[in-house]
Amino acid sequence: MNFQQLRSVREAVRQGFNLTEVAQVLHTSQPGVSRQIRELEDELGIELFIRAGKRLTGLTDPGTQVLPIIERLLADSDNLRNAARDFSAHDAGPLSIAATHSQARYALPAAVRDFRQLYPQVTLSLHQGSPKQIAEMLLSGEADVAIATEALTQYEQLVTLPCYRWTHSVVVPNGHPLLDGQPLTLERLAKYPLVTYDAGYTGRSHIDQAFERAGIQPSIVLTAMDADVIKTYAELGLGVGIVASIAYDEERDRNLQALDAGHLFEVNMTRLAFRRGAFLRGYVYAFIETFAPPLTRQVVEQAAAQASAA
Repeated sequence: MNFQQLRSVREAVRQGFNLTEVAQVLHTSQPGVSRQIRELEDELGIELFIRAGKRLTGLTDPGTQVLPIIERLLADSDNLRNAARDFSAHDAGPLSIAATHSQARYALPAAVRDFRQLYPQVTLSLHQGSPKQIAEMLLSGEADVAIATEALTQYEQLVTLPCYRWTHSVVVPNGHPLLDGQPLTLERLAKYPLVTYDAGYTGRSHIDQAFERAGIQPSIVLTAMDADVIKTYAELGLGVGIVASIAYDEERDRNLQALDAGHLFEVNMTRLAFRRGAFLRGYVYAFIETFAPPLTRQVVEQAAAQASAA
Protein backbone atom coordinates (compact mmCIF):
# COMPACT_ATOMS: atom_id res chain seq x y z
CA MET A 1 0.00 0.00 0.00
CA ASN A 2 1.31 3.49 -0.86
CA PHE A 3 0.11 7.06 -0.83
CA GLN A 4 -0.21 7.24 -4.61
CA GLN A 5 -2.82 4.49 -4.45
CA LEU A 6 -4.69 6.37 -1.74
CA ARG A 7 -4.54 9.63 -3.70
CA SER A 8 -5.87 7.85 -6.80
CA VAL A 9 -8.90 6.64 -4.86
CA ARG A 10 -9.53 10.04 -3.27
CA GLU A 11 -9.23 11.94 -6.53
CA ALA A 12 -11.44 9.45 -8.35
CA VAL A 13 -14.23 10.41 -5.97
CA ARG A 14 -13.44 14.14 -6.10
CA GLN A 15 -13.35 14.17 -9.90
CA GLY A 16 -16.69 12.41 -10.26
CA PHE A 17 -15.07 9.07 -11.19
CA ASN A 18 -13.56 10.57 -14.34
CA LEU A 19 -10.14 8.92 -14.56
CA THR A 20 -8.93 11.27 -17.28
CA GLU A 21 -9.37 14.22 -14.91
CA VAL A 22 -7.83 12.21 -12.06
CA ALA A 23 -4.75 11.58 -14.19
CA GLN A 24 -4.44 15.30 -14.94
CA VAL A 25 -4.68 16.25 -11.26
CA LEU A 26 -2.11 13.63 -10.24
CA HIS A 27 0.16 14.32 -13.24
CA THR A 28 0.11 10.73 -14.41
CA SER A 29 -1.63 8.59 -17.03
CA GLN A 30 -5.13 7.17 -16.96
CA PRO A 31 -3.83 3.56 -17.13
CA GLY A 32 -1.53 4.43 -14.24
CA VAL A 33 -4.47 5.60 -12.15
CA SER A 34 -6.45 2.44 -12.96
CA ARG A 35 -3.47 0.30 -12.00
CA GLN A 36 -3.00 2.09 -8.67
CA ILE A 37 -6.67 1.60 -7.78
CA ARG A 38 -6.65 -2.06 -8.80
CA GLU A 39 -3.48 -2.79 -6.82
CA LEU A 40 -5.01 -1.26 -3.69
CA GLU A 41 -8.21 -3.22 -4.16
CA ASP A 42 -6.22 -6.44 -4.62
CA GLU A 43 -4.24 -5.76 -1.45
CA LEU A 44 -7.35 -4.97 0.58
CA GLY A 45 -9.30 -7.85 -0.92
CA ILE A 46 -12.37 -5.69 -1.69
CA GLU A 47 -13.68 -3.66 -4.61
CA LEU A 48 -13.89 0.02 -3.80
CA PHE A 49 -15.66 1.14 -6.98
CA ILE A 50 -18.70 0.14 -8.99
CA ARG A 51 -17.70 -0.38 -12.61
CA ALA A 52 -19.46 -0.33 -15.98
CA GLY A 53 -16.90 -1.93 -18.25
CA LYS A 54 -13.70 0.04 -17.68
CA ARG A 55 -15.49 3.07 -16.31
CA LEU A 56 -15.97 3.86 -12.63
CA THR A 57 -19.54 4.86 -11.82
CA GLY A 58 -19.61 5.04 -8.02
CA LEU A 59 -18.41 3.68 -4.72
CA THR A 60 -19.30 0.23 -3.45
CA ASP A 61 -20.54 -0.15 0.13
CA PRO A 62 -17.02 -1.15 1.27
CA GLY A 63 -15.63 1.79 -0.69
CA THR A 64 -17.97 4.18 1.11
CA GLN A 65 -16.75 2.83 4.45
CA VAL A 66 -13.06 2.93 3.49
CA LEU A 67 -13.02 6.42 1.93
CA PRO A 68 -13.04 8.35 5.27
CA ILE A 69 -10.07 6.26 6.43
CA ILE A 70 -8.19 7.11 3.23
CA GLU A 71 -9.03 10.79 3.73
CA ARG A 72 -7.66 10.67 7.29
CA LEU A 73 -4.46 8.92 6.22
CA LEU A 74 -3.78 11.53 3.55
CA ALA A 75 -4.65 14.36 5.94
CA ASP A 76 -2.20 12.96 8.49
CA SER A 77 0.42 12.74 5.76
CA ASP A 78 -0.11 16.41 4.96
CA ASN A 79 0.07 17.26 8.66
CA LEU A 80 3.37 15.40 8.97
CA ARG A 81 4.86 17.32 6.05
CA ASN A 82 3.63 20.63 7.40
CA ALA A 83 5.04 19.89 10.85
CA ALA A 84 8.44 19.09 9.36
CA ARG A 85 8.38 22.22 7.22
CA ASP A 86 7.44 24.34 10.22
CA PHE A 87 10.58 23.20 12.05
CA SER A 88 12.90 23.44 9.06
CA ALA A 89 11.59 26.74 7.63
CA HIS A 90 9.14 28.28 10.07
CA ASP A 91 8.72 31.58 8.22
CA ALA A 92 8.58 30.37 4.61
CA GLY A 93 6.11 28.35 2.60
CA PRO A 94 2.70 28.53 0.94
CA LEU A 95 -0.53 29.88 2.41
CA SER A 96 -3.78 29.41 0.53
CA ILE A 97 -6.77 31.56 1.50
CA ALA A 98 -10.30 31.02 0.20
CA ALA A 99 -12.73 33.90 0.58
CA THR A 100 -15.95 35.27 -0.82
CA HIS A 101 -15.72 38.23 -3.20
CA SER A 102 -16.70 40.78 -0.55
CA GLN A 103 -14.14 39.50 1.95
CA ALA A 104 -11.39 39.39 -0.69
CA ARG A 105 -12.21 42.88 -1.95
CA TYR A 106 -12.89 44.79 1.27
CA ALA A 107 -11.81 42.89 4.39
CA LEU A 108 -8.61 41.09 3.39
CA PRO A 109 -6.35 43.67 1.70
CA ALA A 110 -5.12 45.39 4.87
CA ALA A 111 -4.48 42.06 6.60
CA VAL A 112 -2.62 40.68 3.59
CA ARG A 113 -0.47 43.82 3.41
CA ASP A 114 0.44 43.64 7.10
CA PHE A 115 1.07 39.89 6.98
CA ARG A 116 3.37 40.25 3.95
CA GLN A 117 5.48 42.71 5.89
CA LEU A 118 5.85 40.18 8.71
CA TYR A 119 6.37 37.11 6.51
CA PRO A 120 7.83 38.16 3.15
CA GLN A 121 8.89 34.58 2.35
CA VAL A 122 5.38 33.17 2.57
CA THR A 123 3.74 32.71 -0.83
CA LEU A 124 0.09 33.72 -0.66
CA SER A 125 -2.60 32.46 -3.00
CA LEU A 126 -6.13 33.85 -2.83
CA HIS A 127 -9.13 31.89 -4.15
CA GLN A 128 -12.57 33.46 -4.53
CA GLY A 129 -15.92 31.77 -4.73
CA SER A 130 -19.31 31.27 -3.14
CA PRO A 131 -19.45 30.27 0.53
CA LYS A 132 -20.17 26.67 -0.53
CA GLN A 133 -17.26 26.68 -2.98
CA ILE A 134 -14.74 28.00 -0.48
CA ALA A 135 -15.88 25.46 2.12
CA GLU A 136 -15.26 22.74 -0.46
CA MET A 137 -11.81 24.20 -1.21
CA LEU A 138 -11.04 23.91 2.47
CA LEU A 139 -12.32 20.36 2.75
CA SER A 140 -10.38 19.23 -0.31
CA GLY A 141 -7.13 20.71 0.97
CA GLU A 142 -6.96 23.34 -1.76
CA ALA A 143 -7.14 26.07 0.88
CA ASP A 144 -5.66 26.36 4.37
CA VAL A 145 -8.19 28.87 5.73
CA ALA A 146 -11.53 30.17 4.51
CA ILE A 147 -13.32 33.44 5.27
CA ALA A 148 -17.02 34.06 4.70
CA THR A 149 -20.21 35.24 6.34
CA GLU A 150 -22.50 32.46 5.20
CA ALA A 151 -22.34 28.64 5.21
CA LEU A 152 -19.09 27.80 7.02
CA THR A 153 -20.83 26.75 10.25
CA GLN A 154 -22.81 24.12 8.30
CA TYR A 155 -19.81 21.78 7.97
CA GLU A 156 -18.93 19.55 10.92
CA GLN A 157 -15.47 18.89 9.43
CA LEU A 158 -14.52 22.54 9.89
CA VAL A 159 -13.46 24.55 12.92
CA THR A 160 -15.09 27.98 12.63
CA LEU A 161 -14.22 31.11 14.59
CA PRO A 162 -15.99 34.49 14.70
CA CYS A 163 -13.95 37.39 13.28
CA TYR A 164 -16.02 40.56 13.20
CA ARG A 165 -19.61 41.81 13.10
CA TRP A 166 -20.99 44.05 10.39
CA THR A 167 -24.23 45.53 9.06
CA HIS A 168 -25.75 46.45 5.72
CA SER A 169 -26.12 49.85 4.09
CA VAL A 170 -28.54 51.08 1.45
CA VAL A 171 -26.86 52.88 -1.44
CA VAL A 172 -28.68 55.25 -3.80
CA PRO A 173 -27.69 57.88 -6.39
CA ASN A 174 -27.44 61.51 -5.33
CA GLY A 175 -30.88 63.13 -5.23
CA HIS A 176 -32.78 59.88 -4.63
CA PRO A 177 -36.11 60.27 -2.74
CA LEU A 178 -34.81 58.08 0.12
CA LEU A 179 -32.37 60.91 0.95
CA ASP A 180 -35.20 63.15 2.18
CA GLY A 181 -34.18 62.79 5.82
CA GLN A 182 -37.12 60.60 6.79
CA PRO A 183 -36.42 57.36 8.72
CA LEU A 184 -35.43 54.41 6.56
CA THR A 185 -37.95 51.57 6.88
CA LEU A 186 -38.60 48.28 5.12
CA GLU A 187 -41.88 49.71 3.85
CA ARG A 188 -40.09 52.63 2.20
CA LEU A 189 -37.45 50.32 0.72
CA ALA A 190 -40.10 48.02 -0.74
CA LYS A 191 -41.49 50.90 -2.83
CA TYR A 192 -38.39 50.69 -5.04
CA PRO A 193 -36.75 47.92 -7.06
CA LEU A 194 -33.83 46.45 -5.13
CA VAL A 195 -30.37 45.30 -6.19
CA THR A 196 -28.48 43.11 -3.73
CA TYR A 197 -26.45 39.94 -3.19
CA ASP A 198 -27.16 36.51 -4.58
CA ALA A 199 -28.81 34.05 -2.20
CA GLY A 200 -26.23 32.62 0.17
CA TYR A 201 -23.86 35.60 -0.10
CA THR A 202 -22.87 38.34 2.32
CA GLY A 203 -25.77 38.27 4.74
CA ARG A 204 -28.48 37.92 2.08
CA SER A 205 -30.40 35.52 4.33
CA HIS A 206 -30.85 38.30 6.92
CA ILE A 207 -32.23 40.62 4.25
CA ASP A 208 -34.80 38.03 3.15
CA GLN A 209 -35.74 37.20 6.74
CA ALA A 210 -36.38 40.84 7.63
CA PHE A 211 -38.84 41.35 4.78
CA GLU A 212 -40.48 37.99 5.46
CA ARG A 213 -41.01 38.80 9.15
CA ALA A 214 -42.57 42.13 8.17
CA GLY A 215 -44.89 40.41 5.68
CA ILE A 216 -43.46 42.49 2.82
CA GLN A 217 -42.62 41.14 -0.63
CA PRO A 218 -39.72 43.22 -2.02
CA SER A 219 -39.04 43.61 -5.73
CA ILE A 220 -35.48 42.35 -6.16
CA VAL A 221 -34.67 43.05 -9.81
CA LEU A 222 -31.02 42.04 -9.89
CA THR A 223 -28.63 40.06 -7.70
CA ALA A 224 -24.84 39.73 -7.83
CA MET A 225 -21.95 38.20 -5.91
CA ASP A 226 -19.93 41.39 -5.77
CA ALA A 227 -20.78 44.71 -4.10
CA ASP A 228 -19.07 46.68 -6.87
CA VAL A 229 -21.55 45.23 -9.37
CA ILE A 230 -24.46 46.10 -7.09
CA LYS A 231 -23.20 49.67 -6.68
CA THR A 232 -22.71 50.06 -10.44
CA TYR A 233 -26.34 49.22 -11.17
CA ALA A 234 -27.60 51.31 -8.27
CA GLU A 235 -25.65 54.26 -9.68
CA LEU A 236 -27.29 53.68 -13.06
CA GLY A 237 -30.69 53.94 -11.43
CA LEU A 238 -31.69 50.30 -11.92
CA GLY A 239 -32.65 50.00 -8.27
CA VAL A 240 -31.78 50.71 -4.67
CA GLY A 241 -28.65 48.82 -3.64
CA ILE A 242 -28.23 46.88 -0.39
CA VAL A 243 -24.57 46.12 0.34
CA ALA A 244 -22.26 45.38 3.25
CA SER A 245 -21.41 48.65 4.97
CA ILE A 246 -17.70 48.00 4.50
CA ALA A 247 -18.24 48.04 0.73
CA TYR A 248 -19.16 51.73 0.62
CA ASP A 249 -16.37 54.29 0.38
CA GLU A 250 -17.42 57.94 0.37
CA GLU A 251 -14.42 59.04 -1.72
CA ARG A 252 -14.57 56.23 -4.25
CA ASP A 253 -18.37 56.08 -4.54
CA ARG A 254 -18.90 59.78 -5.13
CA ASN A 255 -22.05 59.31 -7.19
CA LEU A 256 -23.74 57.32 -4.44
CA GLN A 257 -24.84 58.02 -0.90
CA ALA A 258 -25.18 55.41 1.83
CA LEU A 259 -27.90 55.06 4.43
CA ASP A 260 -27.28 52.89 7.49
CA ALA A 261 -29.58 49.85 7.46
CA GLY A 262 -28.25 48.28 10.63
CA HIS A 263 -31.65 48.73 12.31
CA LEU A 264 -33.47 46.93 9.48
CA PHE A 265 -31.46 43.75 9.10
CA GLU A 266 -29.77 41.47 11.65
CA VAL A 267 -26.10 42.01 12.41
CA ASN A 268 -23.89 39.65 10.41
CA MET A 269 -20.86 37.68 11.57
CA THR A 270 -17.87 37.01 9.34
CA ARG A 271 -16.13 33.77 10.26
CA LEU A 272 -12.81 32.13 9.57
CA ALA A 273 -12.53 28.36 9.22
CA PHE A 274 -9.94 25.61 8.85
CA ARG A 275 -10.13 21.82 8.60
CA ARG A 276 -10.65 19.94 11.83
CA GLY A 277 -7.48 18.04 12.69
CA ALA A 278 -5.29 20.07 10.32
CA PHE A 279 -1.77 21.01 11.42
CA LEU A 280 -1.49 24.78 11.13
CA ARG A 281 1.97 26.15 10.55
CA GLY A 282 3.16 29.01 12.74
CA TYR A 283 2.62 31.65 10.09
CA VAL A 284 -0.98 30.49 9.57
CA TYR A 285 -1.69 31.40 13.20
CA ALA A 286 0.02 34.73 12.54
CA PHE A 287 -2.19 35.41 9.52
CA ILE A 288 -5.34 34.56 11.47
CA GLU A 289 -4.38 36.98 14.24
CA THR A 290 -3.47 39.67 11.70
CA PHE A 291 -6.91 39.37 10.13
CA ALA A 292 -8.78 39.09 13.44
CA PRO A 293 -6.63 40.26 16.40
CA PRO A 294 -8.80 38.56 19.08
CA LEU A 295 -8.02 35.19 17.45
CA THR A 296 -4.63 34.63 19.06
CA ARG A 297 -2.79 31.34 18.67
CA GLN A 298 -3.99 30.28 22.10
CA VAL A 299 -7.64 30.97 21.19
CA VAL A 300 -7.33 29.11 17.88
CA GLU A 301 -5.58 26.12 19.44
CA GLN A 302 -8.21 25.92 22.17
CA ALA A 303 -11.02 25.96 19.58
CA ALA A 304 -9.28 23.25 17.56
CA ALA A 305 -8.84 21.09 20.66
CA GLN A 306 -12.48 21.47 21.62
CA ALA A 307 -13.58 20.55 18.09
CA SER A 308 -11.39 17.43 18.12
CA ALA A 309 -12.81 16.36 21.48
CA ALA A 310 -16.43 16.82 20.34
